[in-house]
Amino acid sequence: MPSEITIYTDGAASGNPGPGGYGVVLISGKHRLEKSEGFRLTTNNRMELLAVIEGLEALKIPGSMVVVYTDSKYVADSVEKGWVFQWESKAFKKKKNPDLWVRFLKIHRKHNVRFVWIKGHANNTENEICDRLAVAAYSKGELLEDIGYNPEKEINILL
Repeated sequence: MPSEITIYTDGAASGNPGPGGYGVVLISGKHRLEKSEGFRLTTNNRMELLAVIEGLEALKIPGSMVVVYTDSKYVADSVEKGWVFQWESKAFKKKKNPDLWVRFLKIHRKHNVRFVWIKGHANNTENEICDRLAVAAYSKGELLEDIGYNPEKEINILL
C-alpha cells in the first residue's frame, strides 16, 4: 500500500459569480502533480469543491489514505461535520452545488479521506501555490463553461 497522499486545494473567482478556477497539488512520496483549470462563469465555493474532486479523481489506487488541506470551511466543514451526508439523504433539496456534491461523494467513498482546514493566505507554501494556479487558470484566454452552474436556479434556492 502506498504512503499517505497529501492534497492541497484552492478555488478562486473574480467576482462571485464570475470567472473562476481551481488549483490542486498532490504529493505522494517523491511524486508531485499540479492541476488547474479555469471557467467563464462560476462561484468561489464551486471552485473550492471542484479542486477537491479533481484531486481525488486523480488518484489511481482505490482505498488510498488521503489528507486534504483546504482553506475552504464550506468544503471541510460540510464533510468533517457530516452535513453533506444529511444533504444527500434529502436529495440535496435547497442546497447549492448538488451536481458537484454528488460527484464528490462518488469519489470520496473510494478512498479514506480526512480534511484539514488551513487558514488561506497565511504563508502555507502549497496553499499559496494552489491559489496562484487557480488565479492563473481563470486569467488565461480560453475558459471552459461550468456546465453545472446555473445562476437562475441558485437564486430560486434562496427564495
